[in-house]
Amino acid sequence: MFHGFTSKFLNDSIERSTESGMDRRRFLRAAGLTGAGVAGLGLLGAGIASAGEEGSGEGDDGGVSDAAVLNFALNLEYLEAEFYLRAVTGDGLKDSQIDGKGELGGVTGGYPVKFETRIGRQYAEEIAQDERAHVDFLRAALGDAKVARPEIDLQAAFTAAAQAAGVIGKGETFDPFKDETSFLLGAFIFEDVGVTAYKGAAPLVSNKTFLEAAAGILAVEAYHAGLVRTLLLQGGGAEAVGKISDARDSLDGPSDLDQGIVDGNGNANIVPADENSIAFSRTPGQVLNIVYLNPEAVTSGGFFPAGVNGAVNTSDANG
Repeated sequence: MFHGFTSKFLNDSIERSTESGMDRRRFLRAAGLTGAGVAGLGLLGAGIASAGEEGSGEGDDGGVSDAAVLNFALNLEYLEAEFYLRAVTGDGLKDSQIDGKGELGGVTGGYPVKFETRIGRQYAEEIAQDERAHVDFLRAALGDAKVARPEIDLQAAFTAAAQAAGVIGKGETFDPFKDETSFLLGAFIFEDVGVTAYKGAAPLVSNKTFLEAAAGILAVEAYHAGLVRTLLLQGGGAEAVGKISDARDSLDGPSDLDQGIVDGNGNANIVPADENSIAFSRTPGQVLNIVYLNPEAVTSGGFFPAGVNGAVNTSDANG
């Protein structure tokens, strides 16, 4: 059952998936630029802003605006970028990469991980660069409609998540930056959620050019998830991963969708999918249940202590 978005809302969003040729040409031309030229994406961002990000976040036809959907994704990219960049370099995003509409927040926690393997470090470095690029891309595409980085907790939230999952006991702490295995478990919390978030938001995007770009980001997030799941399986992390998977399922509703890295017979399960080998979706509200660490309808908590910025900011009521 979709709580935050009704069936009519989803159907309306799909039916309005049209765009003008001018929008498409302008977006593709701008997206192909690099360096200073990426600022050209702001031209399209002005058009997105007029689509309704300010205020209710509704588009001209009453459905959620593309800006609201892209800003929802931007909040998640801020979280991932800060996690990976701090794990690799000790520093997060630059001041020029975090401003925008809404309350600008700081980041708690995060420091360089002492990776035990070369492949682990290489994967982390590559993913960090990808997530930073996603932030830059979405911000440029949104232009003046972009939201600021909200307050992010990379410390207490991980302990709360690990305790809820039973990975650690009461009174213990979980530090994802302590070692490579801990880092991979922290990454696992985010990566699968990112894949399901982009797939679940796809029907809400009306402009096909934006949808194509979002599909490209989804593909990259899926690559990331596969890498993380593979390393965890190789390192014997199946039990802890299974507990985290069950905890996510307990937050996002009654359906048993989430999957660990081994199946019921102990065989590898690197790719979580349904019986048709199709990745499953989460609504924006369900995604917020997980990052807020709360099965109720709330507007803040967990990794976003003050909530996310933008019109899409409330988790689903699953309690």
